[in-house]
Amino acid sequence: MSPFLFATTAQILCESGSAVRLAELCKERGATRVMIVTDPGITKLGMLNDILPGFAKAGMAVEIFDAVQADPPESVVMAAVDQGRAMHADLVVGFGGGSSMDVAKLVAFLAHPGCQQQLADIYGVGNAKGQRLPLIQVPTTAGTGSEVTQISIITTGETTKMGVVSPILLPDMALLDADLTLGLPPAVTAATGIDAMVHAIEAYTSKVKKNPLSDMLAREALRLLAANLDEAVHNGSNREARQAMLLGALLAGQAFANAPVAAVHALAYPLGGHFHIPHGLSNALVLPAVIEFNASAAEDLYAELAPLLVKNLKAGNASSLTEQLVAELSDLSPRCKLPTRLRDAGVPEDMLPQLAKDAMLQQRLLVNNPRELTEADALAIYRKAF
Repeated sequence: MSPFLFATTAQILCESGSAVRLAELCKERGATRVMIVTDPGITKLGMLNDILPGFAKAGMAVEIFDAVQADPPESVVMAAVDQGRAMHADLVVGFGGGSSMDVAKLVAFLAHPGCQQQLADIYGVGNAKGQRLPLIQVPTTAGTGSEVTQISIITTGETTKMGVVSPILLPDMALLDADLTLGLPPAVTAATGIDAMVHAIEAYTSKVKKNPLSDMLAREALRLLAANLDEAVHNGSNREARQAMLLGALLAGQAFANAPVAAVHALAYPLGGHFHIPHGLSNALVLPAVIEFNASAAEDLYAELAPLLVKNLKAGNASSLTEQLVAELSDLSPRCKLPTRLRDAGVPEDMLPQLAKDAMLQQRLLVNNPRELTEADALAIYRKAF
């Protein structure tokens, strides 16, 4: 067995209706001044209305930063950090999708009174050092797995994203409350659910750090996600299906945090950067074509995953099982009424060479791909997905 290190969030609370106890959970950690990092949609929908009174009742100060946007730029991160410093926050809560949770991680680190580093110093792997404020993550979508990862992705230019990767960003607690996801629109449920599936698939086929714990988590994640995605999309008020999706996304997050994602994400990021296509949908658009490209190097692994996803799997060799897996994954988007081709998502054909060029910048991801991928390969995959 290859040596491996596995790290994850210290505590996971998986319970419908548990978000109303958020103030109690903060108090248990000795907090007196709590900052909640979220987006304007959450406050507009009143999703914090039942939660905030608990802080006053517990005698704690609480402030909300609700200016997070999708693909958050550095300016948003720094505005949140400044607010955290100004209020002398002693605990940070990320409340929302992956973007809010990613910003919350950086606030917990950069707003710590002892922090000497700037945002620009900590991009890359292992550069954030020191302490951070206590951090609780409350996901409101079942997708990114950010509540159990040591990664924060920030938009650094017009179209480019960079990551801060450090064990110090791993949260203290993830709180999974299906009640917070009951109102999610079908398209968001579908895109975030497919994003979680991609995390599990890419972790299972990850070239460098694949390990038995991540494998186990990826398989269980896929089983939960595949069994509940259609129900969560088409019957959004099913609390059981919603809770299963949240747990599936978390398990997939644990898997890929320790066996990193690869070419699907590398090719998805430029789509988000240039066309602001939601991350989950970007993944869904390139997923089948990437698996077909990788099949020659990883079909045995894809074959092991096929029974978890394909309902009426026909017996066959690894190649046949992989083909059935690709067919099933290709069917997810139309079944969930998502765009299935790049052209349907507003990507012009003359941009494909630029996208391929940009995908090559994601070397930290591409090294994990089971098959080496060149710029020409990336272009061929985009053309296939077009």
